Amino acid sequence: MNLLSFVDSVILMAALLLLTGVLTTKFSNRFGMPALVLFIALGMLLSRYIYYDDAEITQLVGIFALIVILFQGGMQTDFKEIKPVLGPALSLATLGVLITTVVVGIGASYILDIPLERGLLIGAIVGSTDAAAVFSVLRGHNIKQKLTSTLEAESGSNDPMAVFLTVSLIEWIQTPDTSIFGMILSFFMQMGLGLIVGILIGYLAVYVINRINFDSSGLYPVMALGFAIMTYGVAALLHSSGLLAVYVIALVLGNSDLTYRRTILAFNQGFAWMMQIAMFILLGLLVFPSQLSGISWQGLLLSLFLIFVARPIGVFLSLLFTKFAFREKILIAWAGLRGAVPIVLATYPLIAGIEGGQMYFNVVFFVVFTSAIIQGTTISPLAVKLKLCEKDQAEGPSLQELIALGKTNSEINHVRVLPNMPVIGQEIQNLNLPDDILFTAIIRGDKIITPKGNTVIEQGDTLYVMSPKTKRSQMKSILGIGIKSNSGTPK
Repeated sequence: MNLLSFVDSVILMAALLLLTGVLTTKFSNRFGMPALVLFIALGMLLSRYIYYDDAEITQLVGIFALIVILFQGGMQTDFKEIKPVLGPALSLATLGVLITTVVVGIGASYILDIPLERGLLIGAIVGSTDAAAVFSVLRGHNIKQKLTSTLEAESGSNDPMAVFLTVSLIEWIQTPDTSIFGMILSFFMQMGLGLIVGILIGYLAVYVINRINFDSSGLYPVMALGFAIMTYGVAALLHSSGLLAVYVIALVLGNSDLTYRRTILAFNQGFAWMMQIAMFILLGLLVFPSQLSGISWQGLLLSLFLIFVARPIGVFLSLLFTKFAFREKILIAWAGLRGAVPIVLATYPLIAGIEGGQMYFNVVFFVVFTSAIIQGTTISPLAVKLKLCEKDQAEGPSLQELIALGKTNSEINHVRVLPNMPVIGQEIQNLNLPDDILFTAIIRGDKIITPKGNTVIEQGDTLYVMSPKTKRSQMKSILGIGIKSNSGTPK
């Protein structure tokens, strides 16, 4: 086979993998399980025909995937929703991960018959929940907003703690005289610097995106993602938490008055799916089924120990002084899905040359796979059983970009008219709109109404409003609305 034929074959294989990965999401939705299960299964099936054992490439793809996934999840998170639960979420993301690491570590040392420090390393690797899995599962069900916000904030912010513990434990195993006090000090420095980097670059990104004028709207999401990747790089060079910095910049952008918001979100959503497919297929390829039989019962037992013992202990202790009810803590404990982060962290011992590195990876496989199947498919029924679901809520006040008109300074937005908005019952001519703010259409039920001066605005209408970008705030003030994210929550 010549070089050109080889390249063509690789491209064709990549296309088939991508299409197959996308199609499997249809089956995952039908069976009510996270798509990562089928992605991993696909990778394992292909491992029979494709030999792959490159942990470094897996780590590189995994880190890039985490950047995209965290950026997407953070941009869709309304800070006003997570603010009331920020304390409990951060407690879960730090103290909860630490407790889970210790409990799993003790269990792993007995189950796998390994030294305690190596058991703790396994605990650190599987200690954090997965943002991609949590976002996708929770947003598909009508679980109470307080719980959803807590779990999403936890999954978006607990990765840095898991990374720190994993790297520190590897250093401790390789250099036993490493100072524990120095590790603790390093943790706070990494978190603090990561937070600062994320905030600073976030506000810079908002300023640039809102003021630059590209010929193509497709360049705006590329620029936004470029800022996210740059944030990780800058934070990493400063020896701080790159993943925390990415989540913070996403929160800043997602909660700012950002032009081309919907375009950026749509691009990120598709790209995040592509990275998830690549990440979990690589996991399946990196797992050798012939090696699993020798560790199958230990891996399964450790996974069940994490689900039924370690995670609940971590949740109940870290939420000890919060106002969450017992049944709410039960659901939070059950919703601790594992996914991409443990996969990436499992490559660290392999690359560092830690003895038994492949065993760590195989154990992580059991944890991720069983967590997705057992927990991912039962979160909704458990929430119903615990009476933690709520009725569909009316959509919040809405302003969403529909079209940004090329090089002009104008944009068209659609506004959903909801109860208690001041424009209800008023004629358009009485709104005192400036000459350059125009109603272009009104959707009422299944009808399209041409706006006229004497047209009365009714509750439930969707207004299409054209205005200069510079007068967006004035238009919002006149209509009495706030910007919303794709999740439908007012900002």
